[in-house]
Amino acid sequence: MRIRLLRLCAAALLCILAAAPDGRCRQDPDLASPPTVDRVVVYKSKRLLELRSGQNLIRSYRVALGRNPVGPKVRAGDFRTPEGVYQLDRRSLQSRFFRSIHISYPNAADIAAARKQGVSPGGDIMIHGLPAGFEDVGPLHATQDWTKGCIAVTNTEMTEIWHLVQNGTPIEILP
Repeated sequence: MRIRLLRLCAAALLCILAAAPDGRCRQDPDLASPPTVDRVVVYKSKRLLELRSGQNLIRSYRVALGRNPVGPKVRAGDFRTPEGVYQLDRRSLQSRFFRSIHISYPNAADIAAARKQGVSPGGDIMIHGLPAGFEDVGPLHATQDWTKGCIAVTNTEMTEIWHLVQNGTPIEILP
């Protein structure tokens, strides 16, 4: 009975993870394999991060951005989240935030733009969970932009993103 219940719970969880955009479970013959995420899209104005496979929406999350979210990141310390196309290039469990996936900011164009202004473009932009001691804030964290330029989600959401997104996945950050 217990094994049957565990299997049912696992199937339900996989169904949720593999849900179609209308919320119904896809009729996928192999529910044991998670959906393939081939790109991440962030809409800064909507405070929304989407995991996509082709034209299909796999999951979406409410996010908090840098404290000065309007406009692209220009320099270190401007508290802005970058805009453009980057890659999710590495991940870390050794962070003051619960798990983090690094965004390949700055790219060559960002470096050139900063150099033209005589400033450093900054770096260490991540998708990350909540800081230690603030785990219980949960989804309320997204009611205010609070990062130094990163993209923040809840710890539960970060765990899901961690498992669904591979290193090398492109991320497009839109205004």
